[in-house]
Amino acid sequence: MKNRCFWVNDSQIYIDYHDKEWGTPVFDDATLFEFLVLETFQAGLSWITILNKRENFRKAFDNFDYKKIANYPESKFESLLKDAGIIRNKLKIRSAITNAQLFMEVQKEFGSFSKFIWSYVDVKPIVNKFHNREDVPATTPLSDKISKDLKKRGFKFVGSTVMYAYMQAVGMVNDHTTDCFKFSET
Repeated sequence: MKNRCFWVNDSQIYIDYHDKEWGTPVFDDATLFEFLVLETFQAGLSWITILNKRENFRKAFDNFDYKKIANYPESKFESLLKDAGIIRNKLKIRSAITNAQLFMEVQKEFGSFSKFIWSYVDVKPIVNKFHNREDVPATTPLSDKISKDLKKRGFKFVGSTVMYAYMQAVGMVNDHTTDCFKFSET
């Protein structure tokens, strides 16, 4: 039996996410945007709630096509508010649209969102050596900086805690605990 990080429960969706995605470096803009949307919707909720609704989010948000989302008319916003398959939070839905527009502005400025976001870690994941739950921070000075920079650009729901979770999800930081089988793979 594989030893996994403390936060993984016996849900297969959680196990698969941990084993195949979490902490694995992502450089593709489409996937980086998907995680940005999912992490912003997760704010104040449990990640398992988001994972359980991930396919519904994909369907509702046109497979996270940021170009489409950036141009959603008010009628699409209203239909998303009625979609029981996702988190029906008015501000979070509006932020997905705003963040899609700003995501493309960053792409224009830097060539890709990937170049922009990965520049914070010099395109090299930070590998932490945490032993247990108490060691893993909710925020870091770097997540504070990224949050502040994104907010300055107009991004919404990108507080430091959300940004640290984002950094973990897309592999900018590898926070698999030292007793996790994934830690030894890094």
